[in-house]
Amino acid sequence: MRPDEIRYLFAYDRWATEKVLDVLDDIPDAVWSSSDVVGERGLGSILVHQLGAAQRWRHGIQGTGEEPVPEDEPLLTIDGLRTRWQAEWEAVDGWVPTISQELLDHVHEGIAVWQMLAHVINHGTQHRSEAAALLTGTGRSPGEIDMIFY
Repeated sequence: MRPDEIRYLFAYDRWATEKVLDVLDDIPDAVWSSSDVVGERGLGSILVHQLGAAQRWRHGIQGTGEEPVPEDEPLLTIDGLRTRWQAEWEAVDGWVPTISQELLDHVHEGIAVWQMLAHVINHGTQHRSEAAALLTGTGRSPGEIDMIFY
C-alpha cells in the first residue's frame, strides 16, 4: 500500500465518522448511555471505543508512549466526543502527511504497518456500522457511509 492510499483511507474514515456524529443531536440520554445493545456496548460506548482505538493505534505507531483509554472514563457526552474527535483529527492531519513508504513497509511483530493502518480504518467501519444501525432504528440514519459514496 502506498502513502497516498493510506491518506485516502484516513480521509474516508473521517468523512464517514463525521456523518455519524452529525446526526447525534438531541439523541435521548437513554439511547446514548444504554449498554448491552451490541455486545456489552450501546451507542455512546461504541462511538467512544471507536475513538479510543483510533487514538491508541496512532499513538502506538507514532511511538508517543501515550495510551488514551476514553472507554475507561465516565461516558463522554456527545459534545465531548465531538471535541475529542476534533483533537484526534488535528493530530492525524499533522501525522498522516508524513507517513512514508518506508514506514508502511516496516514490519512490527510480524505485521506490516500498512496492515495495521488498514485495520484501524476497518475497525472504525465496524463500529460506525453498529452505530449507524442503532441510529437508523431511532429515525436518524447517517445516510450512505460506504466508501464508494465518499
